[in-house]
Amino acid sequence: MPSDEEVVQTAAEAAEGYIFSRVKQSDVRDLDVAVSFEDGVLTMDVYLNAPEADVEADELADEAARVGQEAVDDLFAAEE
Repeated sequence: MPSDEEVVQTAAEAAEGYIFSRVKQSDVRDLDVAVSFEDGVLTMDVYLNAPEADVEADELADEAARVGQEAVDDLFAAEE
């Protein structure tokens, strides 16, 4: 079973990787990926401020959180 730290790191890296695959880093004014994993519950909150990017920041942030959750699901599936 993955450690809590592994879960948090996996989710954060996946979310950030997803965002930077969609927008240039130079277009991102602010990015905050908050992840917690307590008692088997993953909580993710992604905030993106990228006014220069040609994307809907809120939708991209929501999708990044989903990608982070999927990465954690994959992490647990690989442990089985």
